[in-house]
Amino acid sequence: MKQAVFTLTENEALTSRFSLLRLQGDCSAIHTPGQFVSLSLPGFFLRRPFSVCDWDEQSFSLIVEQVGKGTELLRTLPAGTKLDVLTGLGKGFDLSRAGDAPLLVGGGSGVSPLLGLARRLLEQGCSPRVILGFPGREDLILLDELFRLGIAPTVTTDDGSFGIRGRVTEAMDLPHSFFYACGPAPMLRAVCEKSPVSGQISLDARMGCGFGACMGCTIPTAAGPKRVCKDGPVFDKEDMLWTD
Repeated sequence: MKQAVFTLTENEALTSRFSLLRLQGDCSAIHTPGQFVSLSLPGFFLRRPFSVCDWDEQSFSLIVEQVGKGTELLRTLPAGTKLDVLTGLGKGFDLSRAGDAPLLVGGGSGVSPLLGLARRLLEQGCSPRVILGFPGREDLILLDELFRLGIAPTVTTDDGSFGIRGRVTEAMDLPHSFFYACGPAPMLRAVCEKSPVSGQISLDARMGCGFGACMGCTIPTAAGPKRVCKDGPVFDKEDMLWTD
């Protein structure tokens, strides 16, 4: 974990609910897709955690979905704004388990970390397949970025306005060696139950501190209580104890 001041260099509205932000600064603490950062916003006591979408040595990007006053403010900040950021938080995806043809599944804002993951899987010689799920056509994000990597994602929409009508599991019949998934909990559970192979999921949880001190994001797992922020947010499929 590293704390530093970053400069907001880009704040682009992708849809009515989603924006792509890029922040410039020291990214040496970010090592693995699936890690997250925690931003301090002016006028708010608690930091806001966000999955890293993609990164290099000098900058990282993230997807912000407007869900409250904090994210509403963040989506309006101008380029040049300085933000205090904790980077390199959490345990990311294990790329060594990908195999030749891993499947990447994302839903809504959960598609964010899959861009950096796809890029690094390609770099290590894998042929990732990507399935993205959204409520409707107006919610589509990151498709162009994946196409630029040479990946044509399969898209599902709840209302059938784009791609396949239905949930991401409707498109999961593609053979795959391993899976990585990020999105809402019901989707993650369905993906785990549908896939015949092992995989990893990235959980979303309310966090107080973001680095394991407050214990507020603790969940039950097969290996005992685990903190989403410190022991995750990435967990193995086999670790999950799903509750209704």
